[in-house]
Amino acid sequence: MAEGNAVGLRQVQCVGQELDLEHCELQPGDAASCPSNRVAAVNCEEPFKLRLAGGPRRCAGRLEVQRAGRWGTVCDDGWSRANAAVVCRELGCGEAQGVDGEQPRFGSGVGHIWLDDVRCRGQEKSLQDCAHRVWGYHDCTHREDVGVVCQDP
Repeated sequence: MAEGNAVGLRQVQCVGQELDLEHCELQPGDAASCPSNRVAAVNCEEPFKLRLAGGPRRCAGRLEVQRAGRWGTVCDDGWSRANAAVVCRELGCGEAQGVDGEQPRFGSGVGHIWLDDVRCRGQEKSLQDCAHRVWGYHDCTHREDVGVVCQDP
């Protein structure tokens, strides 16, 4: 932030349940005294969503994730049982089924292939917390769309 730019809020303290910043505790202060290296910025992203599509039931299907309002698929490169376990847990399904190296197929998706080379340890709360290539960067075709089978809840 360049010097001379106004600071809109100062010493904002939120607990996380507020609907907007107006409901947070704001500390009085002189905006001009805020050093430029202490200015905060916020980068908002839409909530992470995933689903299993094209399968026989809610907890089995082709893995799809939403990015920028568009649903796309996940490539099976490096896919593991730990990855499937994270997906199953995030979707509120039972344990992941199947064996590493044997990927279930639920047809080819359409549109973007959003994720490739996903690497979960297994304890992550969400697939978005797992390592992966940059969104939309892949070396796959839709014939490599990963399928996930979980036990029904």
